[in-house]
Amino acid sequence: MIHSSRFTALLDANVLYPAPLRDFLLRLVEVELYTPKWTNEIQEEWVRNVLLNRPDLIKERLERTVQAMNSAFPDSNIINYEDLITGLSLPDENDRHVLAAAIRGKVDVIITFNLDDFPSDYLKKFDIEPQHPDVFISNIISLDKVKLFQALTNQVNSLKSPPRTEDEVLESLKKCGLSKCIKHLRDINPRFSAADLFM
Repeated sequence: MIHSSRFTALLDANVLYPAPLRDFLLRLVEVELYTPKWTNEIQEEWVRNVLLNRPDLIKERLERTVQAMNSAFPDSNIINYEDLITGLSLPDENDRHVLAAAIRGKVDVIITFNLDDFPSDYLKKFDIEPQHPDVFISNIISLDKVKLFQALTNQVNSLKSPPRTEDEVLESLKKCGLSKCIKHLRDINPRFSAADLFM
């Protein structure tokens, strides 16, 4: 499957929930490896679940993150999809809003950990493919290694309080479910430097 800035992916709430993975997925957008999509409902869902599991976090801070995402990627928020929901059939009815948004937004893939909730045979009707984030990012690696390592470098450089090493960032992404992707990255370039790939 081809990936490019014209390739569009809907980010489910469960891939936006872990901060390291959310950051990395957005860093990949910054280097123009794909175009992201979401909805207000998806944003509200990941924020709500983070607050349920992390009562130490402040709601307003997470809402600022949402605002920053919408500001940085103003065309990413899908609207006017609600009328499609009742006509859809999924194992979990609560996920129908995600597919409805994907259809309205004309996305190529839905990035989610819950593949069982989005049967690939059913999604084929809409020319949409469900993908685990580990598979999605592994596919991106084959498209443009330099840009992908640049996204990683940008993520590492952005972490100041406290700072993180490249290896620490990769380990945090591995804990978020990117085991195959991280193994692939280590095999390609143990030093994790985008600059090295030009040599």
